Amino acid sequence: MKSMNKHFLLSSAALLSVAVLRVAAGNTPPVYIAAAKPPKVAHPTAKSGPLPEKTDAEGKVMAAFIENRCLSCHDTATQKGGLDLEKLTLNLDDARTFETWVKVHDMVRDGTMPPPKKAQPTTQERAAFKNRLAGKLIAAEDKKMSVSGRAVWRRLNRYEYENTVRDLLGINWLELREMLPEDGEAFRFNKVGEALDVSHVQMARYLQTADFALRQTLGQNATQPQATTKRFYTREEQAFFGGYDIGPEVRSTFPVLGSQQDQAHLKPPYSVGDKDPKVREEEGVGVVLSTYEPTEIRWSRFRAPVAGRYKLRFLTNTIWVGPKNEKQWWVPNYSQLSAGRRTEPILIYSDRSPRLLRYLGSFEAAPEAKVNEIEAWLQQGESIRPDAVRFFRPRPGSMRNPWATPEGQPAVSFRWMEVEGPLYDEWPTRGQKLLFGDLPFKQNGKSIEVTSDNPQRDGEKLLRGFMQRAYRRPVSEADVQRFLPIIGKAMEQGYGFGDAMIAVYSAVLCSPGFLYLEEKTGALDNYALASRLSYFLWNAAPDEELLKVAAAKQLSKPEVLRAQTNRLLDDARSERFINAFLDYWLDLRKINNNDADVTLYPDYQLDDGLIASATNETRAFFKELLKNDLPVKNIVASDFAMLNERMAVLYNIPNVEGNQIRRVQLPADSPRGGLMTQASILKVTANGTTTSPVLRGAWIMERILGEPPPPPPPSIPAVEPDTRGATTIRELLDKHRADPGCAGCHTKIDPAGFALESFDVMGGFRQNYRAVGNGEGKFQKIEGYGRNGDVFRIFTGPPVDSSGQLWDGRPFKDVRELKALLCTDERKLARNVTKQLTIYGTGAPVRFVDRPKLEAILNRAQNKGYGVRTLLHEIVQSELFVKK
Repeated sequence: MKSMNKHFLLSSAALLSVAVLRVAAGNTPPVYIAAAKPPKVAHPTAKSGPLPEKTDAEGKVMAAFIENRCLSCHDTATQKGGLDLEKLTLNLDDARTFETWVKVHDMVRDGTMPPPKKAQPTTQERAAFKNRLAGKLIAAEDKKMSVSGRAVWRRLNRYEYENTVRDLLGINWLELREMLPEDGEAFRFNKVGEALDVSHVQMARYLQTADFALRQTLGQNATQPQATTKRFYTREEQAFFGGYDIGPEVRSTFPVLGSQQDQAHLKPPYSVGDKDPKVREEEGVGVVLSTYEPTEIRWSRFRAPVAGRYKLRFLTNTIWVGPKNEKQWWVPNYSQLSAGRRTEPILIYSDRSPRLLRYLGSFEAAPEAKVNEIEAWLQQGESIRPDAVRFFRPRPGSMRNPWATPEGQPAVSFRWMEVEGPLYDEWPTRGQKLLFGDLPFKQNGKSIEVTSDNPQRDGEKLLRGFMQRAYRRPVSEADVQRFLPIIGKAMEQGYGFGDAMIAVYSAVLCSPGFLYLEEKTGALDNYALASRLSYFLWNAAPDEELLKVAAAKQLSKPEVLRAQTNRLLDDARSERFINAFLDYWLDLRKINNNDADVTLYPDYQLDDGLIASATNETRAFFKELLKNDLPVKNIVASDFAMLNERMAVLYNIPNVEGNQIRRVQLPADSPRGGLMTQASILKVTANGTTTSPVLRGAWIMERILGEPPPPPPPSIPAVEPDTRGATTIRELLDKHRADPGCAGCHTKIDPAGFALESFDVMGGFRQNYRAVGNGEGKFQKIEGYGRNGDVFRIFTGPPVDSSGQLWDGRPFKDVRELKALLCTDERKLARNVTKQLTIYGTGAPVRFVDRPKLEAILNRAQNKGYGVRTLLHEIVQSELFVKK
């Protein structure tokens, strides 16, 4: 066997298929057995039979209610809405039957059944039926929960796996999630055990990913790479001065000396070089545009020599470019430069190859020259790319700058970038010491060579130490003995000690002890509780302090659990929780799924800064609620927003400058405030071309109010707005609701969506729709220049009507009044947020039997206005969280 093939087979789990599957899985052949879920427990089947059931007093009460109030519409002959209560059994072990009875319970509770036109039961009759049915539902679920608990065993999702491996091996730059298959989703989240199964394909990918991560930890250097500080002058970068020799009307970059034109260096040599260090410090390259094709400026002479942590410093200043003349004031005159008139936000990206970008950080370039520093983790081979994000992005041949005025236009001069690194807190690194301790090692091609005078002794010692760190609980002797033979088997087959250890470590990283959250029925032990808490608030394994508290059996004490919850929330790693939770609860992960239509919304084209700022606004808003324990009603209506300049411009809020997100007090009459009028939400609930009250209304019902509407009948076509402007969406929906089969749901869904019609596909406020045509001359034409430098012409369409009437009859005239109405029921808002956090934090749905516990959480949080942090604390302290 050739060496390359040998190590390819090793890294692709040929060895592991022999060792892991036979040893770690107890000689059981299938791949997935190594990380399989525990077997399902069969539950006794309840006695089934049709209602009415008259064998006891409760059965008689329920049967009488159904006979008198329900069977006229829901018997076998009629089956209105597809519900046949005459044949529906009480076999509550059947999931579909159980869910049907839950719906019956909720409709009776909410008063929607019997329908208003029918004779209504008395309050006592309604309560008696509801309570007796609830008792049966709770008893059925209690029986199941006593055997298996609320949550099933679940594996780590790919986000959690990446974070856990990063923290374990101490390599924050490692990117693993894209190497793993997409996770299943249930109840809107990728954290629910029922949706996180393991297949042969997934196990093979986990093995490959683990092998990759371990080898990346060791890197290519057995000795510490020397940290250096090197300055890269912009005048020496081809990508910056490539546009110098183009005519001044279309020149994309230009030489600057301080804040003046550098006419002497329009042709090579472009710099005085090291002959005059003082002048060289003043030399820069100016840009009036954002980094985009064809002007893709970057410091390409720098390539990160190894993956690791670096400090990046940038010397920049803003400048002002005068106009060519009065008649052509939009053409820049690079001989008329002066100091800048404002700061400009600069975003910094890593660039692995052209246009494969990763955001690293940002700073504000000021009129005076200033050094700005960013600390970042870089991958080997990455270069650095800056972007003056506020500027326009011209296409070839289009250089009309929308920021140009008769007085001139803004620009930025980049002078140099300085790189310090790679930086290490210790050497060997934490990951290297975890894998091989003090043993010397080196890379030899694809092989890891480790010097050991006693591989058997060292291998066992290293394996025990690795497993103790990798597993989130004490490691038993049986755990160690299950994996120890892998080392010997690998070496018997001719692999070196280093590669044998990589194989056994890979097996550990794919074993149930690492890949699964191990929880036993009943109260969680301290280690399981530590893992549940850390994967809730950090999306990663417990740190040393949390495990230390668990080892002392202190975490289960309420006051200790509260203190640790606060510690995790106050740690920077809690942003992993905020980002992941909002990505799924609010669908922020879908913000780039569509672009604004080129014809209808040309003013939003190429505005990546807007999309990034909108996402950051929502994350910062939720972080503010959590940090300051603000009342949950702020989710619907707040008197502040988290804005930077780009968002403030979109929202028409004055006096906000720069790219930094900060808390801004809103004007009293602002339609903004809360989640549902934020640009990110308004974008993910639109398709880039049109807005739909149905989609946005359903989103509010499900995500804000916790009342998901039923799916539309498959035979009913979707309502498509008319982009020509001849018919409004409200007129189309009025026709749609004329169908009795559609009216019931749309009466609940549409009203909140109508209020949001005041906002376009990117969240801009509007009083009129936009139209593709001019409506036979009846619409007003609007002209302007987009971020691509091209002229655009759009037409205003019909006026927007944002008024409506809620399903309970309360009217509103706009989104402000809608918010006020929704805020009258703070408990409903708190109930939904609590439910979403509970699903995310426990990996299990909130079942019918959990409802009283959920209400107890709300009762305890009520005195604090249902503060978001208070709700989270009450969840963590509740039986829902501390028990499986």
